[in-house]
Amino acid sequence: MAKVLVPLAEGFEEIEAVNLIDIMRRGGIDVDIAYLGDEFASDLVTGANGIIIQGQIDINFVISDDYDMIVLPGGHGGTNRLAQNSKVQSLLKEFKANDKYIGAICAAPYALHVAGVLNHNYTCYPSVEKQIRSEGYTDKQKVVIDGQVMTSRGPGTAICFALEIIRKLVGEESYQAVKSGTLSDFC
Repeated sequence: MAKVLVPLAEGFEEIEAVNLIDIMRRGGIDVDIAYLGDEFASDLVTGANGIIIQGQIDINFVISDDYDMIVLPGGHGGTNRLAQNSKVQSLLKEFKANDKYIGAICAAPYALHVAGVLNHNYTCYPSVEKQIRSEGYTDKQKVVIDGQVMTSRGPGTAICFALEIIRKLVGEESYQAVKSGTLSDFC
C-alpha cells in the first residue's frame, strides 16, 4: 500500500488538507498527518479558518524511508511555517534525493522552492509565483507534474490534485473509481 505524509502547520488551508487526505484514503493510500513538534507544540493544528485537525505524528520522528510521497497543503501562514521548519525542509530534500514523489498545492510550492526541490514546471496560487519565479509557472493547468514533483493551484483544485496523486501511486483503476464515486467530472 502506498503511504503519504501530509505535514500540517498552523495556518494551513483546511479545504486543501481535508480534501487531499480524504480523497487519497478513498483511493487506498495510507496517509499520516504530521504536526510540527517542538517543546510547546500540540498535536492539534489550527487552520487558517479556525478548523482544528489532530495530527498523528510529530514531524521530528518522521523517517522519509517510511513514505512514498510527501504532500504539503497551502495556506499562507502554514506555508511559511513549512518553509521555515528545518525538519520539513530536510525531509523534502531527502524525498528529492531518493527520487520519491513530492507534492504541494496553493502557496506551498514556495516551501518546495525554499528547499530547492521544485522542478522547472509548476503551478501555484496566483501571485505566489512572484515569490518563486515566473519561469516555468503556468496558470493554465489545475495540476502540473514535472518528474516526481506535482503541484496544484488552490482550494478548488484539491480534489483534482488528490486524484492525480492516486493515479501516480495506486493506478488508473483506483483513480477512475474515486473520480466516479465522488462525482469529480470537473477534473
